[in-house]
Amino acid sequence: MLRLNRFQLRRSRTLLIQQLESRNLMAGDIASGELLIQVSPGFEQSVAALSDTSGFHVSNRIRSTSVESASLLQLSIPANQDWMTVAKSIQGLPGILTVEPNYVLKNSAVANDPSYTNGSHWGMYSDDLPTQFGSASTTNAFGSGAEEAWGMGYTGSNQVVIGVIDEGIDINHPDLKQNIWVNPNEIAGDGIDNDANGYIDDINGWDFFNNDNSVYDGTGDDHGTHVAGTIGAVGGNGIGVAGVNWNVKMISAKFLGSTGGTTAGAIQAIDYLTKLKVQQGVNVVALSNSWGGGGYSSALHAAIIRAANAGILFVAAAGNATSNNDTTANYPSNYSTLVAATGQPAASYESVIAVASITSTGGLSSFSNYGATQVDIGAPGSSIISTLPGNTYGSYSGTSMATPHVSGAIGLVASVHPSATPTNLRNAVLNTAKPTTSLAGRTVTGGRLSILDAIQYSDQPPPPSLSITGTSVAEGSTSARNSLVYQLSLSAPATENFTVNYTTSNGSAIAGSDYTSASGSIQFLAGETSKSVTVEVVGDNTVESNETVIVSLSGLSSSSILLGTSTATGTILNDDSTQITIDDVTLPENTGNFVFTVRLSAPSASNVSVRFATANGSATAGLTRDYISLSGTLVFAPGETSRQISVAVRNDSTREPDERFFVNLSRSSGATIADSQGIGTIVNDDGIAPANSFSLIDLSGWAQMDWLESIAMDVTRRRLRLW
Repeated sequence: MLRLNRFQLRRSRTLLIQQLESRNLMAGDIASGELLIQVSPGFEQSVAALSDTSGFHVSNRIRSTSVESASLLQLSIPANQDWMTVAKSIQGLPGILTVEPNYVLKNSAVANDPSYTNGSHWGMYSDDLPTQFGSASTTNAFGSGAEEAWGMGYTGSNQVVIGVIDEGIDINHPDLKQNIWVNPNEIAGDGIDNDANGYIDDINGWDFFNNDNSVYDGTGDDHGTHVAGTIGAVGGNGIGVAGVNWNVKMISAKFLGSTGGTTAGAIQAIDYLTKLKVQQGVNVVALSNSWGGGGYSSALHAAIIRAANAGILFVAAAGNATSNNDTTANYPSNYSTLVAATGQPAASYESVIAVASITSTGGLSSFSNYGATQVDIGAPGSSIISTLPGNTYGSYSGTSMATPHVSGAIGLVASVHPSATPTNLRNAVLNTAKPTTSLAGRTVTGGRLSILDAIQYSDQPPPPSLSITGTSVAEGSTSARNSLVYQLSLSAPATENFTVNYTTSNGSAIAGSDYTSASGSIQFLAGETSKSVTVEVVGDNTVESNETVIVSLSGLSSSSILLGTSTATGTILNDDSTQITIDDVTLPENTGNFVFTVRLSAPSASNVSVRFATANGSATAGLTRDYISLSGTLVFAPGETSRQISVAVRNDSTREPDERFFVNLSRSSGATIADSQGIGTIVNDDGIAPANSFSLIDLSGWAQMDWLESIAMDVTRRRLRLW
C-alpha cells in the first residue's frame, strides 16, 4: 500500500529500449567519453567485433550475480568521436538492450562544521518517555530513539552485515575497527582470489573507484567513514560516539573518490555485495547509499532489483536540492524494485527506502528533498556527529547523514528478529514512523524514524484462520434430493496438515424429517485453503416455511490455526406449490344438500385459506328459488387436504330443465387456486315426491358465514315451509 503511488508513477518510465534523453548534459553529469550498454546474453562477442571497426573499445565488463542476466559493458569512446553519435549508432543493433551515459555520482553531504566535534549526539537520543535513558542531557524527542533500544539491551549482532556503498571507510578507526567485516574465505596478502568471486584479497570489501582491495585511501574518505560511524560505531567503549549498532559488521564497497563516482562503479559495488550474499552466504540485510546524481539508468535499476531478489534492502538518500522528488526525480532514491528494468523483471517486493533529513527540532532540514510518494521517511540529518578519518570525529549535515540512521535501524531490527524477511524489516521501520508535522504530506509515512518501535513492531502475518460459511438450496422432492454444501475456508494456506470436526444441529429444520444429520472430521493438507461439508436434504411435497440447519466446527488439531467463524446456517428453501381445486356436483333436485369438496394437492405445514361464494347460473338463489346462496372462508389446518362446502338446494314439483349454479373460489393464502369454480348441476326429478322441507344443513366444514347464511340456517332450524 505504501508503495502504490511510487509504482504507478514509475511505471511510465520503463521502456523496452532505454532511449537517450534529448538534452544538454553539463560537463559534470557524465564520465567523459564513456557509455554503458546492456547486452543480451550471447551478444558480447558481436559488440567486441563492432568495437574493432568503430574505434571505441570495451574497457570493462561488469559482472552480475547471474549468468542469465544481461551483460553490462563499459565503453570508452575516442576523444575525436562524439559519444552521443556513437550511442545512437549502437542502440538499434541486435542484442543491444540499453545505451546510456556513465553518469558521475556524488555523495549527499552538505555541510561540515568542525565546531560540532564535541557537540550533541542528538540523532541517537529519545524523548525519554515514559522511561529516561541516559542522562537528562540526552533527551531529544526528534532523535532516532536508538538509546531506548540500547537501554532495553538491543545493541546489535556481529551476524548482521550492512553494505556501505560510498567512499571508503577508515577501517582502523578505534570506534570502527571492531565492526569492520573481514572476509572469512580470503587469505590476506597471498595475491590469490581464494573465494573465487573475481576480487583478489578483498579482505574488507573492494575499492571500485581505484579497482583495488584498499577500501581506505586517507582523509578523502571522510564521508564514508562518517556514514559508517552512524551505522556501527562501537558503543560502550568509553570513547568517541556510538552507532545505532554497537555490534554489527560493515562491508566497504567504495566507488566514490575525490571526483565522485560513476554509474558503472555503483553497479559493480551493488553486484559485489549481492554476490557475497548469494554465493558465500554473507548475511547482508541492507545497502546504505548516501549518494546520488545523474538520470535514470536501466543498468543501475537492474542491479538494485538483483539485490532485492537476494533479500537485500536498498536505503537511499533523498537528496539535498530542497526539491520535490515527486516532480523532479532523484536517483537512486526514486528507483522502485516493483518496476522492471530492461532485461531484469521486477522483484516481488519493494526494497527501496528513500530517506529525508530532519533537524533536532523536528523540522525538515533546509536542504532536504521530499516527496509524498517518492520519499518514505525522515531521520536525523542535520548536525550529526560521527567518526572521521584519523581517529577523529566531526559533525556533518545532509540526507547522507539521515540515511545511515535508517540503514543502522534495519540492522538492529534484523539482529533482534533474525528470521525476518526484507519486507518484514522494511515494514517495521516504515510502519512505526512517528507522525511529524514537517513530514506530513511530504513523505509516504508522514513520520520520522523510531528505532525501538521498529524493533517491537510485529510484522509477522497472523496465523491462518478457519471459517465456515452458510448456504441455501431448494428443498427438492422425495425422488430428487438436494444437499446443503457448507464451505470451509482458510485465510492463508496452512503449513502443516490438520483436521477439524463438524456436526449438524437443528435450526428450524428437524433432523430425520427435513435433513439427514451428519458429523465427522475434515482434513486439510498443507497448502490447501478450502474444503466443504455436505448435508443431505429430505425433500417432500409439503408447503412450508423455509427451514434452517446449523453446522458447527470444533476440535482443531493444530494450534497454529485460529478458529474464526465456527458456525454457519444453511437454509432449505421451500419449493412446494400446493394447488387448490373444487369438485363439480351433479345430483337430483330432491337431494337437499349439494356437497362440494375442495381439495389441496398436498398437505401444508401451515394453515391454508380460501374464500368461496355461490353464483347463479340457470339456477337462481333465494329462499323461494332454486338454492340458498352461501359464502365464507374455508381454512385447512396443517396436514388437511380436503374440506367441504354444503349448499342447500330447494326441491319443487315444477317440471323444468336441469339447472346450474356455481361455487367460486378466490383470495387464497398458502396455496394456489388451480380450479376456481365448482359447477352444481340440479337434475330435474319432477314426478318424484318432493320433500316437505329442506334437510338440516351440515355446517361442520364452514369456518365463516355471511349474515345471509345465518338467516338460512335459522329458517331451516325452525322447520318453516318456504314457498
